[in-house]
Amino acid sequence: MRILLVTHYFPPETGAPQARLSALAQIWAAGGDTVTVLTGMPNHPAGVVPPEYRRAIRRRERRDGYRVLRTWLYATPNEGVTRKTLGHLSFMVTSVLFGAGPSGRADVVVVSSPTFFSIGAAWALARIKRARLVVEIRDLWPAIFIELGVLTSRRIIGLLERLERAAYAAADEVVVVSEGFRDNLIGRGVPPHKVHTIRNGVLLDRFGPAAGPAPAVRERLGAAPGDCLVLYAGTHGIAHALPAVARAAARLAGQPVHFAFVGEGADKARLARTVAALGLRNVSLLPGVPHRDVPDLLAAADICLVPLRDVPLFATFIPSKMFEYLAAGKAVVGSVRGEAAQILHAAGAIVVPPEDDVALADAIGDLAADPERRLAMGRAGRCHVEQHYDRVDLAREYRKILDTPGGRR
Repeated sequence: MRILLVTHYFPPETGAPQARLSALAQIWAAGGDTVTVLTGMPNHPAGVVPPEYRRAIRRRERRDGYRVLRTWLYATPNEGVTRKTLGHLSFMVTSVLFGAGPSGRADVVVVSSPTFFSIGAAWALARIKRARLVVEIRDLWPAIFIELGVLTSRRIIGLLERLERAAYAAADEVVVVSEGFRDNLIGRGVPPHKVHTIRNGVLLDRFGPAAGPAPAVRERLGAAPGDCLVLYAGTHGIAHALPAVARAAARLAGQPVHFAFVGEGADKARLARTVAALGLRNVSLLPGVPHRDVPDLLAAADICLVPLRDVPLFATFIPSKMFEYLAAGKAVVGSVRGEAAQILHAAGAIVVPPEDDVALADAIGDLAADPERRLAMGRAGRCHVEQHYDRVDLAREYRKILDTPGGRR
């Protein structure tokens, strides 16, 4: 099958969507499909395009058995609604203008959202190529931004919700990453037969349990010898309640526990202000790293954190980082509700209420004092993802959806 995968985000950028989509492309290509990824010039999250991609309208690459076609876009940091919207709109236009011909023929166009603008581009490309359209929803957009208070204009909200309904109607199939998302879409009128759940997972061979700590990495993360190293690695966004984690760190000040935050995002500045205001000396704030370096970070950690804001809609979200934490054989503490909490409970992790810094500090403190329990939790978590969240198996299940008969609707 000829598969065209359209996405605003792709490696060498780092992040959950980049890891998921590059793995899907690699696995599908290894299975014999002809896969082309249509994306923009890398710039996320800093908004800085690497020198080798600058002043280019189009770039062609070959990686891991599939083609990558990149088109120019307006590069902008991951902050500010207006500039980010312009960046997404620019890719919607250039991906069609500069990508429709060079991307070649396709039997199916798969697009990953957010954003809606990428879906618009994929819809146009599917029409041009007479291909089926599969829309993947990784975030309930714009609903989550409404709950977080980012979007307040009724006029804009109404427009975006109409675009959302149009996207679901245009798709031949819709793929979501949680059962909560599926229930949400069906409850808003999307036909049940059209909505499929393919959860995130992990490439197990990349995140095997480490034989022992990595002293050089631990030192780089700020941990002293004898410290219990608590790690948050990933996007520092408004959804992740990182100031609450900083308040938990304040409650453990004076104990041999060190917190390391690794990553970038729109809320990193607020986290830094919280850390400074609390005068925390047991916290390190570090820049993001390429995804290939994440296994070394996890190998160095003793406890890994999965926090989310205390927002009702987040009960349907499943942070993808937790599968990597579990695969690495680490003790995991989640401050989440809903489906993510259920998965973590099943994997033997500890779950506390979102944004409850007292409960979070108590859970971390108890684990820090009990290395045997941490080891047992790590073994249980690794076993759980081996049984249920192998990304290769999930990609093959996803691939069956692309074979759904019937052609264009």
